[in-house]
Amino acid sequence: MKAISIPVLMLSAAVAFAAPVKTEGGLVSGTVEEGLTVYRGIPFAAPPVGDLRWRPPGPAPKWQGVRTADKFGPACIQSNPAIVNLPAPSEDCLYLNVWTPAKTSKERSAVLFWIHGGGFTAGATAERFYSGEQLAKKGVVVVSTGYRLGTLGFLAHPGLSAENATHVSGNYGLLDVISALQWVQKNISAFGGDPKRVTIFGESAGGVAVSMLCASPLAKGLFQGAISQSGGSFGPVRSGGGGPGENMGLLAAAERAGEAWAAAAGASTVAEMRQLSADKVLATSRAQRGMAWPVVDGWVIAGDQYKTYQAGRQNGTPILVGYNSDEGALFSPARTPDAYVKSVRERYGPFAEKLIALYPAGDGVIAKTARDLTRDAAFGWHTWTWARLQTKTGKSKAFLFYFDQHPDYPAGSPRAGFGAMHGGELSYVFQHLGQGPNQPAPTAEDRAISETMATYWTNFAKRGDPNGKGLPKWPAFSEARPQMMHFKGTAHAGPVVSEDGLKGLDAYFEWRRTANAAPRPQ
Repeated sequence: MKAISIPVLMLSAAVAFAAPVKTEGGLVSGTVEEGLTVYRGIPFAAPPVGDLRWRPPGPAPKWQGVRTADKFGPACIQSNPAIVNLPAPSEDCLYLNVWTPAKTSKERSAVLFWIHGGGFTAGATAERFYSGEQLAKKGVVVVSTGYRLGTLGFLAHPGLSAENATHVSGNYGLLDVISALQWVQKNISAFGGDPKRVTIFGESAGGVAVSMLCASPLAKGLFQGAISQSGGSFGPVRSGGGGPGENMGLLAAAERAGEAWAAAAGASTVAEMRQLSADKVLATSRAQRGMAWPVVDGWVIAGDQYKTYQAGRQNGTPILVGYNSDEGALFSPARTPDAYVKSVRERYGPFAEKLIALYPAGDGVIAKTARDLTRDAAFGWHTWTWARLQTKTGKSKAFLFYFDQHPDYPAGSPRAGFGAMHGGELSYVFQHLGQGPNQPAPTAEDRAISETMATYWTNFAKRGDPNGKGLPKWPAFSEARPQMMHFKGTAHAGPVVSEDGLKGLDAYFEWRRTANAAPRPQ
């Protein structure tokens, strides 16, 4: 195939557009920005509106002429106050974006494919921290994708299952991401990307999605590497799900919840459900818990992910996975040591006293050690378990990290003793330090950590290994010598953090998988 060059067409003094690139949908033209070509708002699937609401994504409609891809597509419908100043939310939201350093389609650069977080209920590709230009400048093509959120993305219902060829429903948001990956396989070479070197990466819910795609039969062959920041889904599957770390439920329970939701919305048929306004869908969902999370349906998610990995049935790619030092600061509801002890006893039953000893509450004011239990139950154990299982049953390497770069908060301040919060690594990975409304001015140390992380991430995309010239050696994870890369001060390899606590949680989660484990309090 003849290589396509990407010359610049100057349309105005302010904006330069690149010559059109051919995709399966039609010609698209992106903007030239700082030596890159950027394409925003390319449709990868049919708008999931009207009769297509709560159906798997269909093919995007083709267009005539040249489509100008210079603006982000709408954010997916959500009730998220952080979405102000971004494109207005819409059900018509299945668009992706491309940042490419390539000058011709012959270059075949590695691809980093971003899946945003937001608890599967919020988020948008237009958020400032997700802009891919700095990573693309390191020689990779960056793609970011939208996907359906909340009830519009994950509602299960018997009527929806009945009309589906596989007799399942829900998980539409994950199917959207898979559809975007299929688009990448068919089209990314036109942008100078290599469809045989695609690495998916995501944070929070995006990191959870990465782990699910690593185990999904539908995603097999669509990517060759996986990076998860504060993600993972290795907890036991319960009929109705549960709390952080064990919130995977079964389709039958999700369908019953969907029936209750439809009744509350005043819809007695699937057709009536599709006629509800998006505002009505959101309003009804706020009154009912648990309507916006992936579910084990036997199709997109085949079963308990822990057992999938135990059996070596995962999609075999190298992984780079980790979490932040103070994830629990965002997710810990307990405000006093007594409240903490009470909540641990309620959740962990016969394992409570051991876990309280491993993660003590402190005196007077709840200590970080107590927050660390939430961190490890929701993130740390899953990431550590992911690396361990990959090492045991996978054919590719696992690289584990711990992010702890943060300001030293003065004694007596509200954040005294706090570590790196959930999402705190995003501005480092994407190299957008100091750009948020409450972001402190970055230090030289911050910039060095950011440069190191961005280089590790792009090296991993290029070669399946983060290591490279001039970087501290990042050892692959091994149970014989369990180490993780610590991002604090100067990046360095070190021991697994709170390993005894992780082992205590491992015993708890093993017990939770047994038939005689009592249902967890909701």
